Amino acid sequence: MGVIDPSGPLPKYLQLRAILLGMIEQNRLPVDAPVPSERELCRRFGVSRMTVRQAVDQLVAEDRLRRIPGKGTFVARPKVQMPKELVSFTEDMRARGLRPGSLDLAARTVEADGRLAALFAADRGVRVHVLERLRLADGEPMAVERSHILASPAPDLLDRRPPNAPLYETLEREYGIVMDAGEQTIDAGPAGEEEARLLEIGAGDAVFFMRQRTFSRGVVVEVALTTYRADRYRIHLGLETPRGASGS
Repeated sequence: MGVIDPSGPLPKYLQLRAILLGMIEQNRLPVDAPVPSERELCRRFGVSRMTVRQAVDQLVAEDRLRRIPGKGTFVARPKVQMPKELVSFTEDMRARGLRPGSLDLAARTVEADGRLAALFAADRGVRVHVLERLRLADGEPMAVERSHILASPAPDLLDRRPPNAPLYETLEREYGIVMDAGEQTIDAGPAGEEEARLLEIGAGDAVFFMRQRTFSRGVVVEVALTTYRADRYRIHLGLETPRGASGS
């Protein structure tokens, strides 16, 4: 289980943090399990309540624990980092050892309004397929995705794509369309009622809104508008210092 060394080089709260983290990673404290009370942790490890609070606060800040007001502190589900490479949701989940899933919600072909047409760099009224899907990982809702696909290179996509099949695989197999570049814009905000229902979260809970344009040979083929659960995703960015830069 681990013990606290009062004469060790690390502060007691960091030692306790390491012990609790080890219990989480060894699945002795599984996901959604309650963390022992402050009193129990104080008794078990011979530390003060202040030490326990510091250790737990640290793990909450690291998203390894979560507090539910009126209920207690529980082991958090690991967050999934948004990919920085152009990969499909299916490929990304598989690479993380998660079982990807997708549930078709709606499919139709429409004429793009001015805003959507501008995102495609096309004329107003250009025909696009709209595919709405609920994205799953290990059976849990992760995102609501609304893909808009340019109809001209894949006119009968909605008929030829099997239900719930990966979109990019179908585009490549049936039409020879390979996505080779993309760009994303990400905002944060509250979930609407319909999105919250599909994602199984509370209305007004925090979500990420992502707009992605995906290209094939310089042509915008897809514009995807996706709502991600903020409690299951995190955004990580690598930063570099420009040459010659100084100060803060």
